[in-house]
Amino acid sequence: MTNKAIQIVTAARDDNKITGKEIISSLLNDYMELHGGGIGSDDPAIIGGIGLFHQQPVTVIATDKGTDIEDRVAKHFGCPTPAGYRKSLHLMKQAAKFHRPIFCFVNTPGAYPGQSAEENGQGAAIAQNILEMSQLPTPIITIIFGEGGSGGALALAGGDQVWMLENSTYSILSPEGFATILWKDNTRADEAAQIMQLTPRDLLKKHVIEGIIKEPSDHQQVVKNIDQVLQRQLGDLQKLSTDQLLQKRHERYRKF
Repeated sequence: MTNKAIQIVTAARDDNKITGKEIISSLLNDYMELHGGGIGSDDPAIIGGIGLFHQQPVTVIATDKGTDIEDRVAKHFGCPTPAGYRKSLHLMKQAAKFHRPIFCFVNTPGAYPGQSAEENGQGAAIAQNILEMSQLPTPIITIIFGEGGSGGALALAGGDQVWMLENSTYSILSPEGFATILWKDNTRADEAAQIMQLTPRDLLKKHVIEGIIKEPSDHQQVVKNIDQVLQRQLGDLQKLSTDQLLQKRHERYRKF
């Protein structure tokens, strides 16, 4: 029997997957990338800034795995460091101050697993993001367009809605990591992927995400599909008062 879950894991990691930079450049007009907000460094694995979404100012934040090998190494293959999470939180708090909606685009294997990240407060940075996102008085929509790994994804997915592209995953860790912990055998990753229920369909059934976005091979069509979802969902969220927005956000997570 074909293992559909591992096929989606493979597709989520594909080198031809649409990138955060592509989504931002195609989705927004007059985009300006912003830097800073971290402590001691500006993590290139997190990119973000402000732009116009159908003439409305918004803040966007995305994980970036890089392109060539040097770029990917510099960005830890899309694994943000504490400085990256602090930068993203700085951008989100700025957005809330000026009443700008926030869009987060996630494709990360997880937070950077190096010693330096732990020494610089990785767990605290992720926890702070989750805490503060739950309280920001502005709409927040997250789209997972590749891998949504562990706390690395959660730090950008604590808002009002989470959507996923068809070929994406959202899980506590990789199938290889799961197989290694459970069976001491990372060659059983296919089996682990099936058990973990990390695919968009599995997560939609459990009401962990709001919906699935079609993902054809044409990247421009993917952006159009994302655009349609964001327009519709943002319009609905902006009809709510601040109190209603936060109440619904808190209810979303209490259901879990």
